[in-house]
Amino acid sequence: MEKEFLQELLHTPSPSSMEMAIQKKWMKYVAPYADEIRTDHAGNVIAVLNEKADFHLLLAGHCDEVAFVVNRIDDQGFVYVEKMGGINPKSAIGMKVEILGSEKNVNGVIGVNAQHHGGLKGDFDVEDLFIDCGATSKEELERNIQIGDLVVYRRNSEILNDRYISGRGLDNRTGAFIVAEVIKRLKDQKLNIGIYGVSTVNEETNMGGAYFAAAGLKPDAALALDVTFATDYPSVDKRKHGDIRLDGGPVLAKGAPINRKLNQLLEKSAKKLEMNVQYELTPRHTGTDADKMRLTGNGVPVSLVSLPLRYMHSPVETASLKDIEEEIELLVEMITNMSGTETLNPLED
Repeated sequence: MEKEFLQELLHTPSPSSMEMAIQKKWMKYVAPYADEIRTDHAGNVIAVLNEKADFHLLLAGHCDEVAFVVNRIDDQGFVYVEKMGGINPKSAIGMKVEILGSEKNVNGVIGVNAQHHGGLKGDFDVEDLFIDCGATSKEELERNIQIGDLVVYRRNSEILNDRYISGRGLDNRTGAFIVAEVIKRLKDQKLNIGIYGVSTVNEETNMGGAYFAAAGLKPDAALALDVTFATDYPSVDKRKHGDIRLDGGPVLAKGAPINRKLNQLLEKSAKKLEMNVQYELTPRHTGTDADKMRLTGNGVPVSLVSLPLRYMHSPVETASLKDIEEEIELLVEMITNMSGTETLNPLED
């Protein structure tokens, strides 16, 4: 597993709607291992293998991250923001940020009311946040930034105890990374099916990238590769949210949107590898790219394979390197053993 490439992705700002820089890096990395690289008008990058096969499987991992977006600059030069995706404002206090300006990037800090002056309100939200860039006027800042510019945390990833990786935007640059690694490992395999490995955009805001990809490629089946909530740290109610652990293996979804036969293929591969898998419930929808892909064209059978993740949508999201490697191995095992004649119709044997 190329940890250096994973960290390169994690260190590249990729807020939803501004994924161009990370997509160019993903494309450069994957190109030597794909038969063809394509892009589309949504901003997706598509790595193609064995397209002449009769059966095609789409692997989708989104590369965008949650962020803030500038919505106002006051006369004193303080910047106010709105959410771009489900970013947690309570994790932002005291953090360093980078505004991806229209002219140049601008560093800043998210201010915090001193405890001596009453501290923070318990019920504060994003409208209570402000960014201090060291400016003294609105005019000074407007030379470089404008309304609609995106804001990310200045937070690089780090390895914890040679076991876990922590940083911002593991949701879901890890998924885009897994797609790339699967394509790399399939390059020299004799495949009976065609593969579209897609680094998708906009999942955190509208899932439009996944819709463009599946509608344009018309796969016979699709797997969304995303993250899910780990519950193995203090304060999480496992009775309510289930028991999902780092180092516990990839997580398969069970629910109405999920094609049972796709899950059975994944489970068969995990058993062959003697690999543990975990389960999460998605009764009505998954909240991932799978939901949009499923409803394209004549309908696409989907499943969801997720990486357990602690502290989702915070600057310190944390995942297991072992789980990442096992998810890659699981997908490669399943794909290389598919005949291309499988039926995913639940009413057919």
